[in-house]
Amino acid sequence: MDLLAKLSGIAERHARVRALGLEGVGVVNDKIISPTRAIIGGRETILAGTNNYMGITFEPDCVAAGQEALAELGTGTTGSRIANGSFAMHAQLERELAAFLGRAHCIVFTTGYQANLGMMSGLAGPRDTIYLDADSHSSIYDGCTLSGAKLVRFRHNDAADLDKRLSRGEDDGGGKLVVLEGIYSMLGDRAPLADFIAVKKKHGFQLLLDEAHSFGVLGAGGRGLADEAGLEKEIDFIVGTFSKSVGAIGGFGAGDHPYFDYLRYAMRPYMFTASSSPASIATSIAALRKLAAEPQRRKRLMENSARLFAGFRALGLDMGCDVVSPVIAVKCPDEPSTVAMWGALLKAGVYVNLALPPGTPNKLCLLRCSVSAAHSDEEIDRIIALFGSVVAEGHGLRAMSA
Repeated sequence: MDLLAKLSGIAERHARVRALGLEGVGVVNDKIISPTRAIIGGRETILAGTNNYMGITFEPDCVAAGQEALAELGTGTTGSRIANGSFAMHAQLERELAAFLGRAHCIVFTTGYQANLGMMSGLAGPRDTIYLDADSHSSIYDGCTLSGAKLVRFRHNDAADLDKRLSRGEDDGGGKLVVLEGIYSMLGDRAPLADFIAVKKKHGFQLLLDEAHSFGVLGAGGRGLADEAGLEKEIDFIVGTFSKSVGAIGGFGAGDHPYFDYLRYAMRPYMFTASSSPASIATSIAALRKLAAEPQRRKRLMENSARLFAGFRALGLDMGCDVVSPVIAVKCPDEPSTVAMWGALLKAGVYVNLALPPGTPNKLCLLRCSVSAAHSDEEIDRIIALFGSVVAEGHGLRAMSA
């Protein structure tokens, strides 16, 4: 048996996209011009699918911090945090991030994916149960698998369904961890946090909130959904990433439990992965300070998000959800029309994410936009206009709801 024969279906899908003259996976940015512009295929293109929410990637102080760390501390750490890869700068970022979040403890990881692998597997074990929103990110699912805990899925954003499953669950003496996300990455909807907190008070589980797409974005302090909802004290553990609002690479976990810092010695993904490079840590510190000092970025981001959302609604497009967020997804009728419209948009000068099953909830086919605070009004209007012209040219996407 050929071990790679199982990939034949993926190869066939890819070939169908290539036959249209497109490269649906791994689009290459030949040159990055700004947080919102790149050269792709020889054309200047508006970037509307980068998750660069704060538009912070070209900020001079962040760039300078990375350059200075590169010159002073070298290109990499060459080891894990447990071995030889902890620099003073790693601890500094942990202290500043804990203070930003108002938490007693923070652990920094090399990637956001690794943060979820580590936190899920460190918090829960074979005697425990993880209750998981069905639309959770793949990194959460993989962390649950690594933990060995019993996994119970509940319907997306349905606190009543979680309540039922907790009531039916066996009391085997193990712990119970419930996992939610602040903003869900595909459709842009948010967890109804107050509803879940009511269930938490009834059943007494511990709650982890993944703020990957809401950190820096939501709340008066930019700390995420719990900040916006005024429910931070009800959240036991937070996970997040530096690859969105912070504009770098890495991830974090935070909490107040007195044993939290000992997770470092219980998380294999943390113990056996080389730590983040000095340049990445330095840029993350500079970006975090900028997020704290410049709340106007969040205001601008939400203005841009509302502008794009309203424009798509005016075109009659079927939106992923009814709440404005920086993640704005358009539902499409099937895979061929989704690919065709994505390709037409790219050729017209706007890059969005092509999101297809199995990477989407409920087997949806999506054109996913992520808005940046750095987008100008003219760029937002251009994105809207190009969506309108592509629809008008009959590339397969039509309004799917009145």
